[in-house]
Amino acid sequence: MIYPVILSGGSGTRLWPVSRALYPKQLLPMLSERTMLQETALRFPESASYGAPSVICNAEHRFAVAEQMQGIGAKPSAILLEPVGRNSAPAAAVAALHVASVDPEGLVLLLASDHRIERPDAFRAAVETGAIAARAGRLVTFGITPDRPETGYGYIHRNGPLDHMDGCFGIERFVEKPDLPTAEKYLAAGDYFWNSGTFLFRARDFLAELARLAPEILDAAKAALDQGVSDLDFRRLDADAFGKAPSISIDYAVMEKTALGAMVPLDAGWSDVGSWSALWAVQEKDADGNAVQGDVWLHKSRNNLVRAESRLVTVIGAEDLVVIESPDAVLVAAMGADQDVKLAVEALKEAGRPEAISHATTHRPWGSYRNIDSGDGYQVKRITVSPGGRLSLQSHKHRAEHWTVISGKARITRGPSMDRLDVTHLDADQSVDIPLGWIHRLENPGADPLIIVEVQSGAYLGEDDIERFDDQYGR
Repeated sequence: MIYPVILSGGSGTRLWPVSRALYPKQLLPMLSERTMLQETALRFPESASYGAPSVICNAEHRFAVAEQMQGIGAKPSAILLEPVGRNSAPAAAVAALHVASVDPEGLVLLLASDHRIERPDAFRAAVETGAIAARAGRLVTFGITPDRPETGYGYIHRNGPLDHMDGCFGIERFVEKPDLPTAEKYLAAGDYFWNSGTFLFRARDFLAELARLAPEILDAAKAALDQGVSDLDFRRLDADAFGKAPSISIDYAVMEKTALGAMVPLDAGWSDVGSWSALWAVQEKDADGNAVQGDVWLHKSRNNLVRAESRLVTVIGAEDLVVIESPDAVLVAAMGADQDVKLAVEALKEAGRPEAISHATTHRPWGSYRNIDSGDGYQVKRITVSPGGRLSLQSHKHRAEHWTVISGKARITRGPSMDRLDVTHLDADQSVDIPLGWIHRLENPGADPLIIVEVQSGAYLGEDDIERFDDQYGR
């Protein structure tokens, strides 16, 4: 049995301002109506050959991950929460330990959550080929057949074919990202492949190699799982134990050192969608080579990527530009310079700018809210509560609130103390006050989304001014 384990810990900084740390690209519909995480899970549905998927993700993304998996009818065997990012090797160790606990002979299919696969059938066929080697004790990676001299990817130098394993090859070496002349030589040679970051191995074989090559990673992963705690449908890895694992990739920790490595060529329309130019390359374009999304008007413009999320964007007389509009930030970059977007994100972080971390819309397990306006002593939000959603029972020391229902039905609990709480039901165009210090809760008992406008007023309006008395999401 093959068990897909989806690694969903990246922040996608090169796709800023759409992708941000608190809601990165894998949780967004970058290429279709589904998110990239959902597309990844759907490539390997549970069947006679594939076990239920697992997801390893940042603890802050847990509710979004759970909701998105539920949205496609996928039932993860586990959603494992990393307290801190430690690169792919510790995550792979956790994945192998989890699968070994479910099935001692199980194969781990380690998948990135943010890759595009144009031909999923070809991907599954390559995995079946790789399973032959994995069942024979090999640690398999998948090399992408290159179609250009790419300098943004690492390469795998293929060795000769493996005996009795049709379609599987040995690995001569892993190669770092080359310069252009070197990449051109690799393309001409025909035995160099892009490193896809996808792996397949029997759990116990990988754990044995990890114990030999990087025992500190295995020890930290074991302790993090053993000392972790269950939280609703999640398993929280122990923070102290997991934090002791070195931050290192599976390539450096294991694959470049092991004698058990094997490679399967993969030609399935793969892209890591790691930059705006990579996204432009795989999108549909008009006759002038422009890829557009949203409310966009172009004139005498060629080979641009233009994305509008909240307003009209016009581009006139431009070529080879990336123009990305979001509600709170706009990116304009030369197509060839979009790899440097992460430098802008780093500068924004150093300056303490919230645009580097969070979107104008903030997602919560019960729905989302978006800041509409703010000023001295006031703040206005548009709050959307999903059907059945329920905010925590809470109070604020420094602000009062006024809620107006725009659409849907609201169930509101409020009162000056826990023993004096009343319940009120509001429909569209009705409103209610929440005085300073009052205990309150907002719920959506209806079948449609509840939308309200919240006006906050007070001396301090930070999100940390909250005391929770009850919360169904365990916060």
